[in-house]
Amino acid sequence: MKKFRKVLDGLTTSSPGGTMGSPSCGSAAGTPTAAPTPKEIDVQETLVSENFQLCKTVRHGFPYQPTALAFDPVQKILAIGSRSGGVRILGRPGVDCYCQHESGAAVLQLQFLVNEGALVTACADDTLHLWNLRQRRPAVLHSLKFNRERITFCHLPFQSKWLYVGTERGNTHIVNIESFILSGYVIMWNKAIELSTKTHPGPVVHLSDSPKDEGKLLIGFESGTIVQWDLRVKKADFRIYYDEAIHSVGWHHEGKQFMCSHSDGSLTMWNLRNTTKPFQVTFPHGKIQKDGRKESCKPILKVEYKTCRNSEPFIIFSGGLSYDKAGRRPTLTIMHGKAITVLEMDYPIVEFMALCETPYNNEVQEPYAVVVLLEKDLIVVDLTQSNFPVFENPYPMDIHESPVTCTAYFAECPPDIIPILYSIGAKHKKTGYSQKEWPIAGGTWTLGSHTYPEIIITGHADGSIKFWDASAITLQMLYKLKTSKAFEKPKQGEGRAAELVEEDPFAVQMVSWCPQSRIFCVVGISAHIILYRFSKYDANTQIVSLEVRLQCESEDVISPSENENNPCFTESGSHSPQPHQQHPPSPGSRTPEGIKDSIPCLKVKDRMVRVPPGYQAELVIQLLWVDGEPPQQITSLDVNSAYGLLAFGNCNGLAVVDYMQKTILLCVSTLDLYGAADPYQRLTRSPRRNRQSTSEFCMRGLSNFYSDSKKRIRTSYQSLTELSDNQQSIDMERSKSPTSDHVNGHCTSPTSQPCSAGKPRVPMGPEGPRLTRRGPGRPPFRKAQSAACMEISLPVSHTEESRENSFSRSRSSSVSSIDRDTKEAITTLQFGESYGRKTDAVPTPCLWVGTSLGVVLLIPMSIPTDQEDRMEEPVTIGPSGAVLMLKGSVLRFSFLDCMGALLQSPYEVWRDPNAPEDPDRPRKRKLVHFSPSSSQDTCGDGHLAVVCSERQAKVFLMPSQSCLFVHNITESSFVLRADVVSVSNSVCLACFCANGHVMTLSLPSLRPLMDINYLPLTDMRIARTFCFTNGGQALYLSSPTEIQRITYSQEMCDNLQEMLGELFTPIETPEAQNRGFLKGFFGGNANTFDREELFGEAAAGKASRSLAQHIPGQGGMEGMKVAASGVVGDLARARIALDERGQRLGELEERTALMMTSAETFSKHAHELMLKCKDKKWYQF
Repeated sequence: MKKFRKVLDGLTTSSPGGTMGSPSCGSAAGTPTAAPTPKEIDVQETLVSENFQLCKTVRHGFPYQPTALAFDPVQKILAIGSRSGGVRILGRPGVDCYCQHESGAAVLQLQFLVNEGALVTACADDTLHLWNLRQRRPAVLHSLKFNRERITFCHLPFQSKWLYVGTERGNTHIVNIESFILSGYVIMWNKAIELSTKTHPGPVVHLSDSPKDEGKLLIGFESGTIVQWDLRVKKADFRIYYDEAIHSVGWHHEGKQFMCSHSDGSLTMWNLRNTTKPFQVTFPHGKIQKDGRKESCKPILKVEYKTCRNSEPFIIFSGGLSYDKAGRRPTLTIMHGKAITVLEMDYPIVEFMALCETPYNNEVQEPYAVVVLLEKDLIVVDLTQSNFPVFENPYPMDIHESPVTCTAYFAECPPDIIPILYSIGAKHKKTGYSQKEWPIAGGTWTLGSHTYPEIIITGHADGSIKFWDASAITLQMLYKLKTSKAFEKPKQGEGRAAELVEEDPFAVQMVSWCPQSRIFCVVGISAHIILYRFSKYDANTQIVSLEVRLQCESEDVISPSENENNPCFTESGSHSPQPHQQHPPSPGSRTPEGIKDSIPCLKVKDRMVRVPPGYQAELVIQLLWVDGEPPQQITSLDVNSAYGLLAFGNCNGLAVVDYMQKTILLCVSTLDLYGAADPYQRLTRSPRRNRQSTSEFCMRGLSNFYSDSKKRIRTSYQSLTELSDNQQSIDMERSKSPTSDHVNGHCTSPTSQPCSAGKPRVPMGPEGPRLTRRGPGRPPFRKAQSAACMEISLPVSHTEESRENSFSRSRSSSVSSIDRDTKEAITTLQFGESYGRKTDAVPTPCLWVGTSLGVVLLIPMSIPTDQEDRMEEPVTIGPSGAVLMLKGSVLRFSFLDCMGALLQSPYEVWRDPNAPEDPDRPRKRKLVHFSPSSSQDTCGDGHLAVVCSERQAKVFLMPSQSCLFVHNITESSFVLRADVVSVSNSVCLACFCANGHVMTLSLPSLRPLMDINYLPLTDMRIARTFCFTNGGQALYLSSPTEIQRITYSQEMCDNLQEMLGELFTPIETPEAQNRGFLKGFFGGNANTFDREELFGEAAAGKASRSLAQHIPGQGGMEGMKVAASGVVGDLARARIALDERGQRLGELEERTALMMTSAETFSKHAHELMLKCKDKKWYQF
């Protein structure tokens, strides 16, 4: 614990770029002020670097670009492989694990070691990996890299330790699973086929052992050749040469016949007694045409042949439809006896697998479900009911139902909010699901002790909002809200919305939610804001609409050179935007030239509508077109339920709305906010000088999520290839790192000299007042292009993948000219109790405004306190108060009391607006205030203001506006997201930078506590969805379909093992069915097949070293990466070694118990046989 003491003198002279803790940016530079009474701030900071560690916790959503599927029928867990090298392992709800191959190579195939707690993965880089699933965080135990051959198919027989591996050359290799060493036994392709065959049979596409005899291996080649290889005598039993290419093979459980699927859409049945030709050929979806020929069909990519005790066998296959039916959706066909059921899917089928009661392939299979892995969904079909209903999926696989465009994360929510949202959302759930329990029910998971209510909110491209319960590292959808219902549907091909955003006019850009008051605000891409109130009752309501004309008539331009530094302040209101009340658009909304003016982008429903319980729209605010120019998108928003106010801004200005009285209080350009306190010199421009270029700035896509000052990733870490998930390569010259003069593409505040607050320094000279812009050795300010106004042309693509990552609609053919004029955008807003001026004695309601040029403005307000007066008397907004300066665009405000505790914004306690009136208890507003002066007895009035920008963090003391601490966060990059969060019963500033670094700083001293290079490169999706929350947690969209949650708290990292589910649970392997004495005695030697004798080193020798390379895995040692060197590292190694030793002892104990059980069973059967046979004569046997 470290104490920081600071004596405040109210007068600042040092540079803000100085060391941490030096005072700067206090009073107006060069304007001496009377020093206030010296007082001492005594803040005990409890956070140290040992409180922080970064690690991933859990990943939610559907695996992006899936490639492979596997199921353990005993453990009942499912594995899904993906193109990026990820593996998701799913069990019962709560059991959800994500693993990642370090190589990033696509997963080709997955094979469980059934009931062994292990998984084999075959990757596109021709490497096999063995994963240990007996630990909560699976790790690779062994890897085997093939050097000369490409892996195409793998097969692991049940209860075998030898893995068959087929290759592109047609050879079959055998790998020992325990040692992960290649056997010397190889089935060469030229030995498998006849010597007289002149052509290569192609890659191996199928391997399986005969259910009748494990010593017989069926090998399927792509060309249509099928060979049954006798492993004992090392020769082929039979060879089949078929004209059509083979895609898959399925055995009958008796091992006397098998079925093949082919590229011509046919299924062939083969009997082992006669392999010269198939005894049955069917085209399930091929009809006979008029000329007598079969119509051509698509390939059947996979077939499964599963038998039942009491009914006909199931034949399940994908594909096979006729080519002439264009536009047909992908299908899964289920043939059961004479009944053929075709299930149409929403997305292409990647893989499917029938789930059976038994793991033995020589028993009646009894399939009860089929898992279908689609490109963007996972469904499970119930085979036990004739109508084949699907199971209700307990996993959050529909996050991407519409592309996610923004996220918000709330920890430590009020405990009653989750049950209420769930009860309302449950009324709208779909029906028609199977009544049986979800069949993938493996693993164990218990609710840990370190849980608290958490909610994740996702906004989507179709205007929908989803609330998710994220408590205890699970994810379950609570409630869905459709914001598009507040508007009339735009007509196809016409209408204002179609001209602006062609595909997604309702797309959600940002959200603001107060869990205590349940006020919810949504900002949409069509420059609209919707305010919702929560009610448990349905109601008839009419949505109030306000229209705001927030478009500057002249440009706010920073002076391009030092020689043009005459102050050019315009009169207040000379070009202020004007508010407009709701009025129906009329033909007069267009000028005679046909230019649109004073019309919104969308049309709000102007009639009474019936709204269900839940969030109900109360107010819609829309920005208007001005002289043919569409409105700029909204870049910042804040709403306060205690004040009843809503503030928003864009690159043109700021507006404040009283949503209780439904009036516009303030609508002003950014320049007019300064008055005489503008720290920049600007030039006024002709309103119409650059109409064409300004129109090109309009209606950007959803890449405007973050403030206009960072619309594009602008450092040397990024390129346009990261804006899209498709495989296109987009060439672009990488931008250079911003200089000290131009931070992130726009001019910064003159922070190399003491920052000015209040009136600027005006030196008097012969020419009159001049505003100096240069400090010692500082170059003059130049014109620079604001990132808000930059436009990068992207390839026009209307695919969903391209919309998921970038919603920008390019209207120019090249990068916008850097010579365009800078606009100062409003980048962040915050309501709170503060001191608008230095002379204020008591805190008052204030609005903190941050801009893209690093300027912070305080706007004091006067709000009636009485409930009746609040609805009648107007809220008055005073002139701008203090002006503070930082480097880079302002991102975040937060307030602390003088003891370092976080000050929450005041809020109104929720009350149902539609609840029945009680005459005995009239409803009153109940406000909760956190006044800065109420929590301080030792240091008097005042509070600390934490301000974070793209480059800097500063802590100011209010009301004196003295800068107590300053820290330059980054020089080579810029901050994308910053938040003041609570961790370990204290608070800190958490930052996420464009170069992938995650940092935390102590408060109020801004000491660096953690700086970890978490992501090597940051793409636009992560940049716009990354968000922090309390408890040391954060999340981001790791792919268009998945949410990745991380923690930066050491305490949560320590408790993570307890919170995660167990993938492996000790289960007795089901016994094989009793084959009977005679059948076992005379029924062949299937059970006497000894693979060790054939494939071991003694019999088969060693494989060539150049063929494959064994790579030892890290096993359970992945924790060693983050363990520090020295004593801590040694302790971590010792602890992991003990864990592994205990795990091995546990496995040994399990094996010993199984051997004892097996020995007792053998002894019992031998004794029974002896009693049965002891009195028989020799001729009776």
